[in-house]
Amino acid sequence: MNVKINSVHFRVDKKLEDFIKDKLQKMPNLFEGVFNSEVILKVENSENRDNKVVEIRLMIRGYDLFAKKHSVSFEQATDLAVEALRKQLVRHKEKIKRI
Repeated sequence: MNVKINSVHFRVDKKLEDFIKDKLQKMPNLFEGVFNSEVILKVENSENRDNKVVEIRLMIRGYDLFAKKHSVSFEQATDLAVEALRKQLVRHKEKIKRI
């Protein structure tokens, strides 16, 4: 699966990039139709501690799944977004089985 990572106004270090890719490489195991993903990392200017934003778009045959999560760190936001996408994939897989 191809993983494209974009960061807005900062440079992503190799450790974070590897962490994100490792998490997303597990998605095709849930559903074989996953072929591409796009990740956008942002830091919002807010007074909250949860100012790190991770947006993940997962491309599957016929659909795009999307999750956007805020957290204290990019790693934690990535975990939350991947878990949300995992739930969406499971629902999508069940929906296809019913058809």
